[in-house]
Amino acid sequence: MSRTARVAVGPLVLSTVVFGAVACSRDDSGVQIGVVERETVTEVVEAPASIAARASATLSSPAPGTIVELDVDDGQQVRAGQVLLRIHSPQAEEQLRQARKADAEVAASGRVRLPSVDLSATERQADQAAADAFAAARRSAEQIPDPKLRQAALAQVEQTHATYQAARADANQAIHRFNAGLGSLGEALSSLSRAQRVQTRSAVALAQQTVDALTVRAPISGVVTLGGTGGGAGDLSALLGQLPQGGEQQGRQLLRGGLPSAGQATIAEGAPVTAGTPLVTITDTSELSVTAEVAETDVLLVRPGVPADIELDAVPGARYSATVRSVGVTPTTNTRGGVSYTVRLALGAGKLADGTPAPVPKPGMSAVAYLRVRTVSDAVAVPSSAVVREGDRDTVWVVVGDRLRRREVKLGAQGDANVQVVSGLKVGDRIVVRGADRVRDGQEVPG
Repeated sequence: MSRTARVAVGPLVLSTVVFGAVACSRDDSGVQIGVVERETVTEVVEAPASIAARASATLSSPAPGTIVELDVDDGQQVRAGQVLLRIHSPQAEEQLRQARKADAEVAASGRVRLPSVDLSATERQADQAAADAFAAARRSAEQIPDPKLRQAALAQVEQTHATYQAARADANQAIHRFNAGLGSLGEALSSLSRAQRVQTRSAVALAQQTVDALTVRAPISGVVTLGGTGGGAGDLSALLGQLPQGGEQQGRQLLRGGLPSAGQATIAEGAPVTAGTPLVTITDTSELSVTAEVAETDVLLVRPGVPADIELDAVPGARYSATVRSVGVTPTTNTRGGVSYTVRLALGAGKLADGTPAPVPKPGMSAVAYLRVRTVSDAVAVPSSAVVREGDRDTVWVVVGDRLRRREVKLGAQGDANVQVVSGLKVGDRIVVRGADRVRDGQEVPG
């Protein structure tokens, strides 16, 4: 809500310009003259809000099954770690058994090794046969009588022997590469086995977590609501008796809005549940706060430490104190296209109109926050009704002699009943405080 649309709320306006002590005049048209004085001006930003708990956690069923033990009642206070209920789930237990079996099978496979090719015996036999053949060939060549023919024959034997040696080396390399390839394949298969073990171990851990989660424990301390956040009717009923006269009907309407829907699962021993069924909500109400949605036109005025007053729809006439804790930076767009930012406030005690303590609110109750974003003491101030907005200028009608003249002013803090004038006026100036919309320039001052 913009600052120009604020509504006065009793004591939220700490003080106003009081002209009763100064002589005022008014003509038949309703134009009234007053004198500028110094006053305290409080600027208030109004924002829709709601009451929030310190923390809330909704627990859901991790697997399909049946509730075999329910250890808490709706509205019961529990501590963190306390067992709330237990679920029997044959499906979750079977998944754990299968996961453990798969992990054991992978673990038993171990490291994969493949046998290499061993041709050493064959190689030795071939080498010996080749050596015998080449020796015989040399002896035969040496028996050739013709020197030239003998030399040619021996050269041929040596060339053949060299060719054999080259082929032998190629064969050795081929065998080595083959065996190395088998080793790489074995290492790859072993790596695959290790990766499979990681997967099977993870599957076991996940299945074990699911089985462990069948024993549902409270993650935080707080009040139990069975079946999720739709319950809590008993808590609200207790509040109705504390409401002031006239507030009970609104409380009843709020109660009806909070009843669980017809399709909500029953949480009781023997009741079946599916995976994801909301079982229990734990709400920590040890410390309440207020969440307000402040319009973008006002949010730059809001800072941590700003005081505020809170009104609740459920407790008419009551006022609760609050202080801004933080101002959000993420915008939210409403259905009308307006942008707002979330402001969180610490909630203090409240008082009813007669000064007696107000009841403690419940989380989720709707409220209105009145943030006192700026307070200026001893300010040159005029009634809000004295200021006329013309385009982008603010003006007032000032008495000059016996005539009324328009004068531009610069405003500071803007309250509901009065506004601060930073420049353009001084204390003691006579101005039009009512009927400014009916004045024309140069008009004679009312008698």
